[in-house]
Amino acid sequence: MMAKPEHPPSNGWDRHSILAEIRRQKMPISFLAQQADMSPNAFSHVWTRVTRAAEEVISDFLETPAKELWPDRYPIQSSYFGSSKSAGLSASQKQHKPTDNAVAA
Repeated sequence: MMAKPEHPPSNGWDRHSILAEIRRQKMPISFLAQQADMSPNAFSHVWTRVTRAAEEVISDFLETPAKELWPDRYPIQSSYFGSSKSAGLSASQKQHKPTDNAVAA
């Protein structure tokens, strides 16, 4: 009983519009979780943090790509906070620089 929303929000999806559309189609979140063999808690966390499995279940139900529902979470970026890989080679602390022998003497 999945159905693509007839009138997607003109200003983009947010938590309230996603929930409203799911409710409009008379589908409890707990039933979506049960069908996907997931904990209902996973669905409660989807609004505040990345939960890819729950995002996929909801996007499949609404027949809307997850990147449209949560545009700030896509594309998936695998960056590590403080990683020198994202800052470039000059940020590496292991990079060898010529010593200033004049100051050292």
